Amino acid sequence: MCGLVGVYHFDKDRPVDRDRLIAQNDTLMHRGPDAGAVWVGKGVGLGHRRLSIIDVAGGLQPMWDAEKRVGVVFNGEIYNYRELNQELQARGHRFQTNSDTETIIHAFREWGDACVERFYGMFAFAVLDRETRSLLVARDRLGKKPLYYYLDDDRLVFASEMKALLADPTIPRALEPTAVVDFLAYKYVPGPGSIMQKISKLPAGHLMVVKDGRHNIRKYWDVDFSQVDPQWKLEDLEGELSDAVKLRLRSDVPLGAFLSGGVDSSLVVAMMARQMDQAVKTHTIGFTEEQYDERAYARDTAELFHTDHVEKVVEVDAVSVIDRLSWFYDEPFADSSALPTYYLCQATRERVTVALSGDGGDESFGGYRRYTFALAEEAVRSRVPEKLRKSILSPLGRIYPKADYLPQYLRAKATLTNLGTSFDRAYFLSLTQRDYPKMLSGDFLGGMRDYDPFIHFEKHLSNANTQDPLARLQYLDLKTYLCDDILVKVDRASMAHALEVRVPMLDHRIVERAARLPSKDKIDGRETKIALKQVARKVLPPRVFDRKKMGFTVPVPEWLKGGLKSRAESVLFDKSGGQSGLLDGAGLRRMWYEHQLGLSNHAMSLWSALMFELWYRRFLGSERGTSPQLPRAAKPTEVMTLD
Repeated sequence: MCGLVGVYHFDKDRPVDRDRLIAQNDTLMHRGPDAGAVWVGKGVGLGHRRLSIIDVAGGLQPMWDAEKRVGVVFNGEIYNYRELNQELQARGHRFQTNSDTETIIHAFREWGDACVERFYGMFAFAVLDRETRSLLVARDRLGKKPLYYYLDDDRLVFASEMKALLADPTIPRALEPTAVVDFLAYKYVPGPGSIMQKISKLPAGHLMVVKDGRHNIRKYWDVDFSQVDPQWKLEDLEGELSDAVKLRLRSDVPLGAFLSGGVDSSLVVAMMARQMDQAVKTHTIGFTEEQYDERAYARDTAELFHTDHVEKVVEVDAVSVIDRLSWFYDEPFADSSALPTYYLCQATRERVTVALSGDGGDESFGGYRRYTFALAEEAVRSRVPEKLRKSILSPLGRIYPKADYLPQYLRAKATLTNLGTSFDRAYFLSLTQRDYPKMLSGDFLGGMRDYDPFIHFEKHLSNANTQDPLARLQYLDLKTYLCDDILVKVDRASMAHALEVRVPMLDHRIVERAARLPSKDKIDGRETKIALKQVARKVLPPRVFDRKKMGFTVPVPEWLKGGLKSRAESVLFDKSGGQSGLLDGAGLRRMWYEHQLGLSNHAMSLWSALMFELWYRRFLGSERGTSPQLPRAAKPTEVMTLD
């Protein structure tokens, strides 16, 4: 796991500013404290920060082939590198190291751009052919590793994080208005755009080829839900899951796991315990607020598999870390579970350099309760004439009060609204913050009157290749929520502590296998993740399945009334509209008082506004240019020469 940066001028005679490239590379020290280097050639520059995992002594980057013709900078892991190396050696390739980085070079020499399709892993990399002056930039199938880029008429600049791009003062810092709306709706910024104008994210499963002053972006992989296999075999799924875990145990540094006590992480730990010759090092996060605390469940699983287990408790005064999160996340990010994830990674890094996670099981195997709600609503929707839904249910949804103080069975606003609209739009409404317009100033909203953040769902649904309701929801989550929220959260939190996190459930073969499962083998009524649980029941006790699913939730409502209250008030209300000037001070103040009095739970909306303002201060406002102290010492960036 590492960080990379690169500059490619379309005019080969235009020199690359080496000192600027070093400064950009240095912003990524937290991703790779073990080593750093930059190389500058004719109109091209490559930089890299390394976290040593495979071939600690021999994997330095930028890495070049023996002829010094093809070079690569790489962030991530190619898990099947040993198998690929054997195939390439049989074809006459000779390796200088035992690093998976060199595998990319030889695979590129052998198969060209199609090499990407051979890799099992998580990756973002750039391969330069000095002879043809062609550049291949690629990102893994599901977007586990990030890649931002800036492109104009003269150059391409790319990096693992946006802050590395912004370390170049010639790249403009201009806020993208539609991304502000997207953020307050989704709580993250959906790709391929970013919060900044002219800065984009290379989409997951895509590659970019740059040559002769032109660039071309194309998709090389997608998940297909149309090829349903009703004759699937449990032993095949179990075997692929076991193999995915086995591949991710390849490491030359200490390795462990995250453990929540839920089905997914427990299954991963169980498979690790079966394949390792020593106790699995497991790590859990908890809260003093009992309703949010999963430590007892994790402890139960740890005892079952005799793991070497540690716990860390996040207390209310720990919320001071939100200022650090605004720097590490690059863009405004309001998934509040980023905070405990940050602390979980911190605790885990004290003992290991690599950790396996259970992320991805819910998206692939149908584990979210919102799926069952959406399918139940669709069953009702299909029985009510469209005219009746639009003329009665939709208006009722608009006028029904949002009364969080009422008993659960009387909170019908969301259900009525959802039944009054389409299946796809209802799912969008269930995932997004409906009251985001209340947080924005009238002037800003006036300019955004015709913009609908649903556009991101529409774009992906046009490629879904299925009409199965559950499959459509899963496809959406894989392309949006997983890629731009869950995986971003884990990548930034782990890299803040130079920890590599591996996700067996998101091996692309597992995702493809899960996509072929009939929907009835994923969800039946209220039962979720049926197929995955069938595998898990072979190694886990019933009590793991009987517990209530909690998710990685955080006591934000309580924090905003307690330890975070004064900090949030100072950020949101010291200046009308916040430092950004985009917020509606009066609307936010009203939400704040309603929340403090217990009339409504506006925690997530207020948290989103808070995280936006903290981000704005760090990247565009009064704290611009400041960065937190790194958690560990990092080696300085060196200059690499080839001749």
